[in-house]
Amino acid sequence: APFEHCIEVWRRLPHAERSRIHLACVPMHDTGENAAIVNAIQRHAAVIVQKSLAEGFGLTVAEAMWKGKPIVASAVGGIVDQIVSGEHGLLVNDPQDPVEFGQAVRRLLDDPPHAAELGVNAQHRATEEFLGDRHLAQYAQLFAHLDEVNAR
Repeated sequence: APFEHCIEVWRRLPHAERSRIHLACVPMHDTGENAAIVNAIQRHAAVIVQKSLAEGFGLTVAEAMWKGKPIVASAVGGIVDQIVSGEHGLLVNDPQDPVEFGQAVRRLLDDPPHAAELGVNAQHRATEEFLGDRHLAQYAQLFAHLDEVNAR
């Protein structure tokens, strides 16, 4: 199984590296507990990775952005509409290339000020463009415009 394989690889790492990597299984039967654990993990993560082969609007990406976390994600589907690479996070062109992903994560871990800047930019973008109240405000503007057009 994939998780057991991850544990095997993790065990082969030098102790210094192993102590910085945490593997976790989250409960899938209790969605509330799952959400609370995922939220806690995201809030404490130095970098969040979304390694998708295909994706619509990436909820994990939007959550990371809203929390002001630097993110490394695949340049696929809706993710490319969410993240401008180098501005809100880093996009990896080949989602099946672990070296490219590793280099992007390492780049953010090695440069905390740059990672923090990406997180701040991401949070601003998520707040401005991905929250429900933004859509509500746009509908209000649309209705006001239609009202003006109909009044003519």
